[in-house]
Amino acid sequence: MKRESKKNQLQPEDIKRYTRNFWKFIIGIIAFGFLFIFSVRLGLFGKLPSFSDLENPKSNLASEVITEDNKVLGTYYIQNRSNVKYSELSPYLIHALISTEDKRFYDHSGIDYTRTFTVIFHTLTGNKQGGSTITQQLALNLFSDGRAKSAPKRIIQKFQEWITAVRLERNYTKEEIITMYFNTVDFGAYNTYGIKSAARTYFNTTPDKLTADQAALLVGMLKGPGVYSPVRYPQNALARRNTVLDNMNKANFISTEEEASAQAKPLGLQLKIANYGEGLAPYFRAVLKEEIKKEFSKLSITKSDGTPYDLDRDGLKIYTTINMSMQQYAEDAQKEWMKSLQGKFAVQWKNKDPFKGDKAKLLTTGMRRSERYRVLKENGLSEDEIKKAFQVKVPMSIFTWKGSVDTVMAPIDSIKYNKLMLRNAMMSMEPKTGHIKAWVGGINFEHFKYDQVKMGTRQVGSTAKPFTYAVAVDNGYSPCYSIPNYQQTYGNWTPRGTAEGGNPITLANALALSQNYATAYLVNQVTPEAVAALTKRMGITSDVPNYPSISLGAYEASVFDMVGAYSAFVNHGTWIEPNAILRIEDKNGTPIYEKAPKVVKALNSESAYIIVDMLKSVVSKGTGRRIQWKYHLTNPIGGKTGTTNDNADAWFIGITPELVSGVWTGAEDRSISFANMQDGQGAAAAMPVFALYMQKVYADKNLNYTKGDFELPEGGLTRVVDCSKYWGGGGSSGADSTGSESNLNDDRLGF
Repeated sequence: MKRESKKNQLQPEDIKRYTRNFWKFIIGIIAFGFLFIFSVRLGLFGKLPSFSDLENPKSNLASEVITEDNKVLGTYYIQNRSNVKYSELSPYLIHALISTEDKRFYDHSGIDYTRTFTVIFHTLTGNKQGGSTITQQLALNLFSDGRAKSAPKRIIQKFQEWITAVRLERNYTKEEIITMYFNTVDFGAYNTYGIKSAARTYFNTTPDKLTADQAALLVGMLKGPGVYSPVRYPQNALARRNTVLDNMNKANFISTEEEASAQAKPLGLQLKIANYGEGLAPYFRAVLKEEIKKEFSKLSITKSDGTPYDLDRDGLKIYTTINMSMQQYAEDAQKEWMKSLQGKFAVQWKNKDPFKGDKAKLLTTGMRRSERYRVLKENGLSEDEIKKAFQVKVPMSIFTWKGSVDTVMAPIDSIKYNKLMLRNAMMSMEPKTGHIKAWVGGINFEHFKYDQVKMGTRQVGSTAKPFTYAVAVDNGYSPCYSIPNYQQTYGNWTPRGTAEGGNPITLANALALSQNYATAYLVNQVTPEAVAALTKRMGITSDVPNYPSISLGAYEASVFDMVGAYSAFVNHGTWIEPNAILRIEDKNGTPIYEKAPKVVKALNSESAYIIVDMLKSVVSKGTGRRIQWKYHLTNPIGGKTGTTNDNADAWFIGITPELVSGVWTGAEDRSISFANMQDGQGAAAAMPVFALYMQKVYADKNLNYTKGDFELPEGGLTRVVDCSKYWGGGGSSGADSTGSESNLNDDRLGF
């Protein structure tokens, strides 16, 4: 027995052997760990960020469109993310984050070893906890495609986080790490990334103004933006917010009284969900984006590495000339008037079918332009099958002036509905600077995305007439010169119209009363070629043929070009290219683009002033009189109404010494229009938007727009513009007043 017992005892050589093997195992584990970490560092399990990446971490930053009054008009983004500086963070945010996510943040160098081993112990005992420091979470946010799903990949990813976290700590201060963290976190719903976007989305404020309870709510969401969403799960969010407030109290960041006060508050959400089509000036923002792309491409403006800028990812700051208040006034004026006008239009078509006969093809064209048609065509349906599909009722959303309405409607009926919806566009700019202040490209961007300020063109009608009169005045004609005012045929062209104001009629009265016969006579005196040339010099970029009918507006132009052209009249004959961009900066605030608008001396200064004076007569005694008697705008204002055949297009261009604004109204198709001039002419369908807008602009004393008169050109006038000085009667109807036609004809040369 003794011999057997002795045999079972460990001998010294056995102990030595076991000890050697134990240490070999330990050293092997350590060596393997070092080799594994070294392999991770070398990127054998996936590329790690380079030193350059750490110095310049990449993230998808939203580019901001900023108004002249330094307000964010909107953003371009893949991820709705905008950066903030450390100084722009509320202290409550920092305290909430550290007390909840990383209590020893200021004591470690990227890895909290105490917490790491504690987490391992809890995980092994089945009590799973998170152990990542703020720096590790930043590494995950910046340099990975998200948390790995499988356990093996997650283990490798954890080591990658540790290595990257340590390197981040070596390159950045604690304040910089906190700032980057807040700029990169995902707040889940509404495509909200970064604390600036989150503060705006959930509380309509900025990060520096967040209160303790608001900061706690947002930080609390980081544990799970879905499950702690204050919109979808308000009770979860409230409980989590109060937990974060408790953590802040335990860390001595807030007092017990502050904690109790904050916990007693409701969530207090003020949701402002970012949507490209929502907010002010969506048409402007859409056009601006494409214009910037073209300009950058034309000028070869690229990043330092030679790659092109991406407005959706590179965090540019686009400073514009748009004024936030004026944009709001323009959109409000449009809504106020068009809601009323649409009601009149609907009454006209009640119990009538506007798509009979030749107009039925409008529905076919509308169907073939639709996205639904394209999808059905790609799916292999025949034309007949597609037509049948368009007769089947389906759920859809339609535009009304009371808001979008969800309904069930046959697609072909929705086309009819939309084609009977009047459209409207408006632009307002300062004539002396070319700065665009307001841009309303349509009635609703969600439903009708086509911009009608710059992208669309329509027949301009009588708003083209001042160009003919300007050529005449520039060639020595006086506004008091009399011309025939009756229907005549010029070659194969016989203009239509009515004779008002007498025959003959002065140029001033002919323009004020928008007389077609007199204007047709005048264009044949000064030649269509001269009128077309001046029209092009004044910034009309669309085709203006050398036909006599251009004097009556038988060509198409955009609101953008027409406003620019009329601005040249106000600016003493100098055309300044309408411009909406002041400058563009990169994400670091470095200027990369500044617009230098084109400037052209299009018209003699005195001639331009005389046309302005004649345009004032349009408002004081001509087709624009209701501006004064109905809208009580009695300060010096000029303008010109325009109405095309069958009331298809209604225009008004209004001028003041400091603002020129253009308005167009019409249906999508020119063959759908008002049946009567009373409602369809420019003075009735377009001018009220201008008048309502100017009322709002003048009422806002912060805008500082005055009600003074137009400035005389330098050196004054050499010609008489007050026709009443001619024997007391030239201002009415030329030869039919006290003087004779021959007496007034001598004044053609300005005597």
